Order: sequence, then structure tokens, then C-alpha cells
Amino acid sequence: MIIDGGLSNALADRGHLLADDLWTARLLRDAPQEILAVHRTYFEAGAQVATTASYQASVGGFVAAGIGAAEAERLIVRSVELAREAADGFPDALVAASVGPYGAVLGDGSEYRGRYGLTAGQLRDFHRPRIELLLSAEPDLLAVETIPDVDEAAVLAELIDEYGAPAWLSYTIADGRTRAGQSLEEAFAVAAGVDAIIATGVNCCAPADVLAAVETAVAVSGKPAIAYPNAGETWDAGNHRWVGTSSYDLALVPTWRAAGAEHLGGCCRIGPATITALSVLVSG
Repeated sequence: MIIDGGLSNALADRGHLLADDLWTARLLRDAPQEILAVHRTYFEAGAQVATTASYQASVGGFVAAGIGAAEAERLIVRSVELAREAADGFPDALVAASVGPYGAVLGDGSEYRGRYGLTAGQLRDFHRPRIELLLSAEPDLLAVETIPDVDEAAVLAELIDEYGAPAWLSYTIADGRTRAGQSLEEAFAVAAGVDAIIATGVNCCAPADVLAAVETAVAVSGKPAIAYPNAGETWDAGNHRWVGTSSYDLALVPTWRAAGAEHLGGCCRIGPATITALSVLVSG
């Protein structure tokens, strides 16, 4: 299964500035047709799955930006509707509703650190309403992604189990550990007993970190792995930009597949051209 690439970089390439705390979610209000166009571009590039523009969307975040609560709820639902509209005409195309970590809504790079100082109950209270809104729009599955912390993943796994909607659970990692510093064995064990989690793995990490993580994910969870790293650059939260040079190399992909990665794509700074090349490589 080929997943799409980064939404933010594709929107930036179309001339949109995404330097505020709402990031791509702002365009759900300001330019929804641009989000639709990017989804469609990825389908045309060979992606089979569109991840929605809800990664950084939350009712609280929209309200803080001056948007009413009712409108905020409508915009979160709209993220699924836009991806579904883009999927029209592409047989077997799927819509994955993005559920990003709590840290994403803070806009300060917390999703690359974890350890927010919140209790499990507080995290559950944050995630539950958004998941319910997304599920009300009937996506094909949930993309629970860029999770930096086992504690947050455990809360999300409980919610996935409760609602029974198919989902993947994907961590952001660095140097063989979660961003919060926990072992990957502990991280992927969270998914092992949850039937609704159909795959587990990593995203928004350096390509070099993928292989060992996929091997661990498969061994510990007993599920197929998912892998969609970023381009290998580093996020500068203070200036809202990526720095460094790309290290994404398609030559790595066969090793990921051999290790058990059945779902492949790209995250930040991976665009339609790379998804096309990935699709050709996998289908060949």
C-alpha cells in the first residue's frame, strides 16, 4: 500500500505560507480547494492512501485562532470530506484520517520531544473528541501518526480499541528510541493486543532509522509494518522550517519491505515525484 507524501511541503510548493500554529489546518478554512488539489496530485502520483489535513487540527487550536467551536468541529470533519472528494475517480483509493500527537497543536516542536506533563486522562480528553469528529465523517481508517511517547500511544491504542475503527499507529523516533527516549520494544508492544491496529511503524523520522524500527515493530507487534519517513532534515520549531539536506534514498526501500514494511510512503519534505518513484519501484 502506497501512502501519500507530505501535505505541508506540497502546499508550500503551491505558494502557501504555513508559519502559524494552525499549519496546514488553517487552509481547511482559508483554501480548502488547495488541500483537495494536493490530495488529488498524490493520487495521480500513485498513492493509494490520502492522509487528511487534520494532523494539527483541534477544536481548541481553532478556537485560539478566533474560530468558533462549531465551525472548528465542522472544519475537522471537512478534512475527511476533502480527501474523500479527491479520491473520487481513483479505484480502491483510501482516506486515512490523521490523528497527530498532542504536541502538534502546540506549534513548538513538542511532537519531537513528547513528555508534555499531562496525565493519561488529560491526553484521553484531548484525543477523544477529535477522533469522534473524524470517525463521524467515515474515513476508511485512522492514521495515528508522529507519536513521540509511549504514554500517549497507550492512550491512543485504548481509544482505537474502544471505537474499533481500523488504524495504523506510527511513532516518530530518533537513534533507535522514541522521541521521549523509550525503547522501541516497549513502544510497539502497545499495539500487539489491539486488533483494530492493522499496522505499526514509524514516520517523520530519518530514513536511516527506519530499518531497525521496522524489524522491531514486526517482531514485537506481530503486525505488518508501516514506514513513511521524512526527507531526513531537522525541524526548526522556532522558525517553523526544515533545515539540513535530504537523505531519503529509494535504494533503502527494498530492505524495509524485506523486513516486513507493507505500507510505504513519505512524510515531511517528500513530494509527489518521490511518491511516483516509490510506486514504480514497488509495483516493479
